[in-house]
Amino acid sequence: MERSSPMPLNLISQHKGPNMFNYNSQHVIVTGGTRGIGAGITESFLKCGATVIATYSGNDAAALAFKEKQALYGDKLVLKKFDVSKTAEVEKFFNEYDQQFPSLEVLVNNAGIRRDQIVASMNESDWDSVIDTNLKGTYNMTRFAVLAMMKNRFGRIINMSSVGGKLGLPGQANYAASKAGQIAMSLSISKEVAKRNITINNICPGFIETELLKDLPEEQVKEYKSQVPMKRFGKVEEVAHAVLFFASKEASYITGATLDIAGGLNA
Repeated sequence: MERSSPMPLNLISQHKGPNMFNYNSQHVIVTGGTRGIGAGITESFLKCGATVIATYSGNDAAALAFKEKQALYGDKLVLKKFDVSKTAEVEKFFNEYDQQFPSLEVLVNNAGIRRDQIVASMNESDWDSVIDTNLKGTYNMTRFAVLAMMKNRFGRIINMSSVGGKLGLPGQANYAASKAGQIAMSLSISKEVAKRNITINNICPGFIETELLKDLPEEQVKEYKSQVPMKRFGKVEEVAHAVLFFASKEASYITGATLDIAGGLNA
């Protein structure tokens, strides 16, 4: 039997398949979208043509510095300051959003905090603040986003969970509970909104190179890397690419799913 020869490289470059990373005319909300992984996700969507509304809750200087860094994209990047854990603030944001933007295609629930402490020493405020921001914040944003997405019978919601929600790292009972809760919540919501062409999925990063890890002692960095089968930390863009995929129209038959981006570090 005659074997077909591989397609020449010049023809491969001319072949046009589905352009899943084209987000022209789409509107994307990224909570916690001005720092760390959130900043990388925001930048990736901007590069793909989206209008991105990046939210933050406290650090004005960091948010403005990020805005200046992305000056190339002009009014394609919009910053909004509010606390995702406060229902009234979230409702106000979405009321203003409806006045300013014609539609909502993508929500990335990325805003999150940590207050690590072993449970015997963890005070109530550390428990409440983590659950309120990470889990209630996801509920608040998702609730109003679904209402907006149902109008156009299309939407993509991506929760930035964590492998910590499955591994249960010591000192992170509050954080692990909030991240596991995001996954459980998405399973229920995925069944509620599937008929409206709205998907909701989860990404679980492991150790990712952000400013949070840069301050770790060298010995602790070595210890963490030794736990990862790939023996390195992940890059922000490696997480952002997965977000772009889940947000694409081509990912239309994936919902209620969870993807680990952790170099093999998983439960």
